Amino acid sequence: MLLFGLDTQASFDRALAAELGVPLAAHEARAFEDGEYKLRPLADPRGADVYVVQSLHGDDRASPHDKLCALLMFVATLRDHGAARVTAVVPYLAYARKDRRTKPFDPVTSRYVAQWLEAAGMTQLVVLEAHNPAALDNAFRCPVQHLQAHPAFDAVADELGDGPLAVASPDPGGVKRAQLWREHLEGRRGGPVGFAMVDKRRSAGVVSGTELVAGDVEGADVLLLDDLIATGGTLVRAARALRAAGARRVVACAAHGLFVEGAERTLADTALDRVVVCDSVPAFRVPAASPLRARLTVASCVPMFAHALRQSRASWLQ
Repeated sequence: MLLFGLDTQASFDRALAAELGVPLAAHEARAFEDGEYKLRPLADPRGADVYVVQSLHGDDRASPHDKLCALLMFVATLRDHGAARVTAVVPYLAYARKDRRTKPFDPVTSRYVAQWLEAAGMTQLVVLEAHNPAALDNAFRCPVQHLQAHPAFDAVADELGDGPLAVASPDPGGVKRAQLWREHLEGRRGGPVGFAMVDKRRSAGVVSGTELVAGDVEGADVLLLDDLIATGGTLVRAARALRAAGARRVVACAAHGLFVEGAERTLADTALDRVVVCDSVPAFRVPAASPLRARLTVASCVPMFAHALRQSRASWLQ
């Protein structure tokens, strides 16, 4: 097994290697003066089962496009030099939000990314909480392991105690995601967990809809589950609606915390008691002195990825 981490500064890559008990394989990353770069494995990939870790979020060093291009070229290089299998380990998958056509001439970027990765020689994808799992499965022809984020948030649910609890989706598109966590929590708690959904519609980037809450949250602690946080507007809007419907506390949980411009101000809203995200994207956009940082919890999804890779490796060896 060879495990490469393309972002040499990413703590996720190092944590995954430590969890698996394997070293990160060395690679050369060379930048040219005009912005081009070269990636070369320094470990022989011939006949190997290779895993390449690359989270496709933008940061102050590289854009999502740069990281996607690096992943494509490195996967192709590994297959070109005889790797038996190349698995892309992508904690955050960029371009997954546009997974269907809703207007004339719309792109379907999730499918285009799938085609590029498969053309480069990727034989398997492991990803955390894609925007639409069904669309993801339809986009890729190679095997895809889609990891749900909610097990990483179980400790947060446990901390809320044994009182009335509900799981809510901030929009109709996330209903299945929230229902799966609700069923999971009912098994853990041995009792009923409520469910709710907040009305929301989006067109041309504009959110609309009433603050209607479908479900009973009166007197309950509510776990508000989404796939990602960008500005935080969707979660705050839903939290206000849940509070108006009688929720006692609202804790926002999301797999990916992008925290783009405006998020720090938006998420300061008192309708949210706490914000919890996974470490699929480092929370580098939230300053240490920010009030949001004091209410922010980062839950590790590394154990889930390590378990998935061990299972994948065992199945491949059989």
